[in-house]
Amino acid sequence: MVTVSANLIQAHLDNPKVEQMFQLMENDVEIQSTLRMSNVMAVERLKYNDHGPVHAKIVAGSALEIFNLLIQQVTPSTVQNNVCSLEDAKVVVLCGSYLHDLGNSIHRVDHTFHSCILANPILDRLLKTVYPKDAALVVRLKSEILHAIFAHEEEVNCLSIEAGAAKIADGTDMARGRTRIPYRTGKVDIHSLSALSITQVEIEKGQHKPVQLFVNMNNPAGVFQIEEVLEKKIQTSGIQHLVDVIALEKGIQIRRSKA
Repeated sequence: MVTVSANLIQAHLDNPKVEQMFQLMENDVEIQSTLRMSNVMAVERLKYNDHGPVHAKIVAGSALEIFNLLIQQVTPSTVQNNVCSLEDAKVVVLCGSYLHDLGNSIHRVDHTFHSCILANPILDRLLKTVYPKDAALVVRLKSEILHAIFAHEEEVNCLSIEAGAAKIADGTDMARGRTRIPYRTGKVDIHSLSALSITQVEIEKGQHKPVQLFVNMNNPAGVFQIEEVLEKKIQTSGIQHLVDVIALEKGIQIRRSKA
């Protein structure tokens, strides 16, 4: 069992291409500045929750953890469709999850469209660095990554396991730390209060399904966060039959998903 956190990504850098791409994104001025502006727009102006560099890293680590559990029992969509290798599929998951919220730097409204527009030239630049000798593969990987970015909102159906992993990972970043900024600046509502009740989210290999998510909370208000954020994403992830969600209040199970 692992805890969803910004440090989780470190456990998945044993893949050379994943590590190279992660370091490129972490040190890219355009990406990091755009993610910072995502928080200017989302947090400082809209009083929304974190959509910046820390969120990007948390979601990327969670997505790769979920993906690694899934592929123990199912074949990744990109591999099954002869788009790329398994190693490259992990690059898709990494980039799709890390870059999914770039569009918040323009506006929260239609941010998935904006994220794709902003990510497109960035991916051209970075993928050519990681895959300098295969222009066709670069195009294929970019398509898969942009799909993952576009499909991360709950109303859009994911068409790949890779996109589904990224989408669910986005929903796992729900612990109280993520809402500390809007809460402290006066945004007190059911969204922030429910998130503040969630102490930790953990991912492990399930007994009945490949992925099991434990959402730990100190009061049942956190169930609202599960129902309104995480489970809505799971329902359109395309992999809802492969994921269980278990809610725990002070260590005692109070709810299990029916997905």
